[in-house]
Amino acid sequence: MFYIGKNQLARQGKTLAKTKQLDWSSRFASLAKTSKYPALKAFYQQSVIAASTPMAEVPMVALDFETTGLDPSRDSIVSIGLVPMSISRIRCGESKHWIIKPETNLHTASVVVHGITHSAVADAPDFSNVIDTLLGCLQGKIVVAHHAPIERRFLHAALMRHIQEGIEFPVIDTMAIEAQFSRRKSQEIWRSLLGRQRTSIRLTDSRTRYHLPYYRQHNALTDAIACAELLQAQCVTHLTHDTPVSAIWS
Repeated sequence: MFYIGKNQLARQGKTLAKTKQLDWSSRFASLAKTSKYPALKAFYQQSVIAASTPMAEVPMVALDFETTGLDPSRDSIVSIGLVPMSISRIRCGESKHWIIKPETNLHTASVVVHGITHSAVADAPDFSNVIDTLLGCLQGKIVVAHHAPIERRFLHAALMRHIQEGIEFPVIDTMAIEAQFSRRKSQEIWRSLLGRQRTSIRLTDSRTRYHLPYYRQHNALTDAIACAELLQAQCVTHLTHDTPVSAIWS
């Protein structure tokens, strides 16, 4: 997960209640008819679970990207980590981790963050070499990410460049969940009056509130696992096994 500045994080404070709901089943059915790339068509044809599905029955995959920057129109993916999960289990044995040869230059600022150097990507596969496997791993599952716009926008942009088709999919955003429950309006007003900073909803700080262990950041697979654990903790603390997935996806 690339570093997100404080000002950018502040702009992500939309609550789940304000998120516009989309009929994902209908959307997938429509996209399955128009998609040309075989693996993407198969992704849509698998459809998506019903919005009323209780969280206890939702198949998910935690996903994280490391990138060369924050602008998907100018930057590209340099690492992908994913791990299948449910609210009761994280399937680390089925996880995937790729170092990807970026389509744009590695910037010093990004190398400092994720530690992926020019030598590390010299013999790495192009994104086109992992598209089919990646889409297969996402097929039939709900993506979980911390600050989901990064994964959504970068995956869409990468697919547009390689197969001339973008992608749409529902996401459970653990950052949005944390904003909903840890940045309650009354609490933030008091913090402001006392001259304190807003409650941090970064991945590491969010995990600390649930007494989850510290993991070194900015390894895509480690961050995906950290995100999966955070969602499980959020579900135990704030939701129930019967909570419909539509309550927290977007």
